[in-house]
Amino acid sequence: MSKTIVIIGAGLAGLSAALQAAENGCNVKLVSSLPSERAQSVMAEGGINAALNTKDENDSPEEHFTDTIKAACGLADPNAVWGMTQAAPELVHWLLKLGVKFNMSGYDDVDLRNFGGQKKKRTAFAQSDTGKQIMTAMIDAVRRKEASGMVERFSHHSFLTLRLCGNICCGCVIRDEYSQETVELPGDAVIVATGGMHGLFGNTTGSLSNTGEVTAELFRLGVPLANGEMIQYHPTTVECGGKRMLISEAARGEGGRLFALRNNQPWYFMEEKYPELGNLMPRDITAREIWKVSHESEVFLDMTEISEEIISNKLSGLADDCMTYLHKDIRKEPVSVLPGIHYFMGGILVDEQHRTPIQNLYAAGECCAQYHGANRLGGNSLLGALYGGRVAAKSACEQADVVDLSCATQIDFPPTSQISEIKQLNKVMQDTMGVVRNENTLLNGIQTVQALTGNLPLLGMAVLKSALARKESRGAHWREDYPKNNDDDYLKTTVARFDGKQIQISFVPVPERR
Repeated sequence: MSKTIVIIGAGLAGLSAALQAAENGCNVKLVSSLPSERAQSVMAEGGINAALNTKDENDSPEEHFTDTIKAACGLADPNAVWGMTQAAPELVHWLLKLGVKFNMSGYDDVDLRNFGGQKKKRTAFAQSDTGKQIMTAMIDAVRRKEASGMVERFSHHSFLTLRLCGNICCGCVIRDEYSQETVELPGDAVIVATGGMHGLFGNTTGSLSNTGEVTAELFRLGVPLANGEMIQYHPTTVECGGKRMLISEAARGEGGRLFALRNNQPWYFMEEKYPELGNLMPRDITAREIWKVSHESEVFLDMTEISEEIISNKLSGLADDCMTYLHKDIRKEPVSVLPGIHYFMGGILVDEQHRTPIQNLYAAGECCAQYHGANRLGGNSLLGALYGGRVAAKSACEQADVVDLSCATQIDFPPTSQISEIKQLNKVMQDTMGVVRNENTLLNGIQTVQALTGNLPLLGMAVLKSALARKESRGAHWREDYPKNNDDDYLKTTVARFDGKQIQISFVPVPERR
């Protein structure tokens, strides 16, 4: 009898898991509150990393691995990263076969561009709409599985909580957002692929539907949070409609330059301070430099020197977005930018096979802490979601134990927060978990959040306590009161656990490479 795999979330990681589970002969129940066409993965602009070496730069998966671990500041599981970088070239060729319209160089070579933290051209792209192109192909592939009966969609359904038999997951409870009917959904395994914790902050580049509430409910149930303090600020964002609009790293990869005015003259500060990589330094460093300079002068991204051919063939989506939402023609004028919350390296604790500490419960994509450590390379998010979804599905199909569904304990529904409390939480998190942090602001944030109720404030408390406990600066976590990194004490994964009464913070060594 084939296993039933329940997947929560229908973005890139969820679709990847659904395809893999169906290929493994499992029955798939795909749950999402919104259509896949509205998943955050659609918004990814820049590209997907793979050492294809079509530019004859002697690139290799080994160098991709080295760059990823270096950017992660040593906090990523090297065995998991090795698997991902080795698989990347095959995954890009697989996407080509699915119909993704990557930019090509010559007759049949995938074109590659530079991206931050990497000296070699390694990022495959489809103009500046790579995520949309990949998601379109993946949605079509999953629809074919739906037509064959291997995948059943539960659209407009939200996750409420898990069905548990002790420490074994045996399904979940979901709610139809149209009828408000509650549905118990049994399964031999559950894969969570619900994106990052953007709802903790509100004002991010991410989808407003990625609230973090699923992660918060799992945390309440005892699933640990790993590296919650590692939150990536994208260096170049713009305030737009109550959230942050991303100016893709692709713009700098194609020649865009950061500058501020000094004595009424452009000062290209990244090129002066970091002559080797300049505007393509890793995101944590670039974001901090912009943050520092912005206290004295407005910072701009100048794309006027990029040729019309490159804008038309590689950056047309970005150019259109800037014209539509910012009323800026990037061909003629620079864009004022500031760092904005973009990606959560931290999330649900999983091992190399994407297993959580609860048996038969898995997680993939941005909702889990895997592949990126303390700082993510641009171009590795789409890759991590695609590869991680595959790994989680293989693990679930091969390892999940069939359980007696009648043993499920009484369902304990999560507490809810008032809208006013969420807004207060958002402000506290924005004020305390900035590009630069310190003990006083973190303690004040903890004191405020302690008075709030519900799951999201509980998750916010875990993030704040994780940041307070890591008394060093590493990657995206920068403490002005502890400006140096401390490998002796903190070359470890931060783990936050909730025992039903209080949050405990511990540090666990990063796995050694086999």
